[in-house]
Amino acid sequence: MSNPNRRRSANYIYYFVMVAIFGVGIWLILATGSKLNSPQNTLNPSGQAAAAPSTQTQMSRFFRLEDRTPLSILLLQIIVIIVVAKLFAAIFRRIGQPPVMGEMVAGISLGPSVLGLLAPAISSFLFPGTSFGTLGLLSQIGVVLFMFIVGMEVDLEHLREKASSAIMVSHASIIVPFLLGAALSLTLFPALATPNSAFTPFALFMGIAMSITAFPVLARIIRDRQLTQSPLATTALACAAVDDVSAWCILAIVIAIAKSTGLVGALVTIGLTAVFILVMLLLVKPQLDGLISNRIADARYSRRLLASALAFALASAWVTETIGIHALFGGFLAGLVMPSDRKIQTFFEEKIEVFSSIFLLPLFFVFTGLRTKITLLNDWWSWVVCIAIIIVAIAGKLGGSMLMARWTRMSWRDSFGIGVLMNTRGLMELVALNIGYDLGILSDRIFAMMVIMALTTTFMTAPLLSLVGIGKEKGKRGKG
Repeated sequence: MSNPNRRRSANYIYYFVMVAIFGVGIWLILATGSKLNSPQNTLNPSGQAAAAPSTQTQMSRFFRLEDRTPLSILLLQIIVIIVVAKLFAAIFRRIGQPPVMGEMVAGISLGPSVLGLLAPAISSFLFPGTSFGTLGLLSQIGVVLFMFIVGMEVDLEHLREKASSAIMVSHASIIVPFLLGAALSLTLFPALATPNSAFTPFALFMGIAMSITAFPVLARIIRDRQLTQSPLATTALACAAVDDVSAWCILAIVIAIAKSTGLVGALVTIGLTAVFILVMLLLVKPQLDGLISNRIADARYSRRLLASALAFALASAWVTETIGIHALFGGFLAGLVMPSDRKIQTFFEEKIEVFSSIFLLPLFFVFTGLRTKITLLNDWWSWVVCIAIIIVAIAGKLGGSMLMARWTRMSWRDSFGIGVLMNTRGLMELVALNIGYDLGILSDRIFAMMVIMALTTTFMTAPLLSLVGIGKEKGKRGKG
């Protein structure tokens, strides 16, 4: 019997001999072929021998925008965005802020306000103007899927139980800042509106932008601070859910008015939107409850359900985009009519939310950051206006919510907590602002001011809750 070790050694020798023969053979072939002249490329058009491209020329081709393919640009952008977004998210998590705040700041840092100012050559190399279209479309798909998850987290049954107090507080948190924002637009419109913008859509959009609450980040802050089972958290979640539904319905009306050419066009769009909402709630939702609930437990249907849910969310988004409002509203409505079973929600969150929040949402933050030009606020008047917008937003949202909560016989401490939580804007505000920017309602300067307002009101939530001793942070991850 042969020795196994000797056989193994012989195999290694044969392998290395084979690799050596391959290497020598390839070298001989390439060395011999390099001396041959191509009959087609011996001379260049001038009649002189063509020189082989130098290493410097090859490197310069890599750094020249015109020599890069759209796919290579997009892949490099995605790599940079994901790495920088997660780095900022980790930093903000350590300082007790929702990680989404870090991703929002990362987006602005990669835009013209920071990277474009400090290293314009790198900024133009990473984010050339010709790449904005592809980046914007990918980011919109990510936000549609995110809004689908947000809609699923709205518990309609819970809203019915808390309807009386939740509706009063949430609608006060919409009406007061909406009124203040519309009034502020009387001053802002002459100086900060786009040249072709009309006052009505500008005022309505300023009002709704002041009124939005970020339901997802609010829910995550409540969970992080161990407040889930408290009466304060129950009321806050109900108020935020009602706020979300109401604000997006109002936003749909504002978009319809802004995109229509007249009153008749606006009424048609609003009417079609109302019909679509009723069809989804009264006809589609009961069918989905039975269809999905009966199949979610069977592993054979898991991939089919996931594909069907994605198609359903995108189809709903397509309908609302076609009607004349925004695709994001369709994604939100698709999530809203999904079954409220927690097992079903967890299934889709694990499959959809992880991908959209890690891969697609950071693209949206950076796309927003590329539009945010804080350098346009280059005089004292601009910063005074920006501070005034922040003050009005806080006074309307926090103040309106707090006073109405107190009116419903909550303690001053809990009323303040409700106001602070409802003042959280986060990602939802950025979504609305981008809609206004795309419609040509918001100019570059007012867009930058409103982004700063969204960051400020979200950043202040955790410190204010700690100030009055509401909840205990656990340092978990957040989104919003």
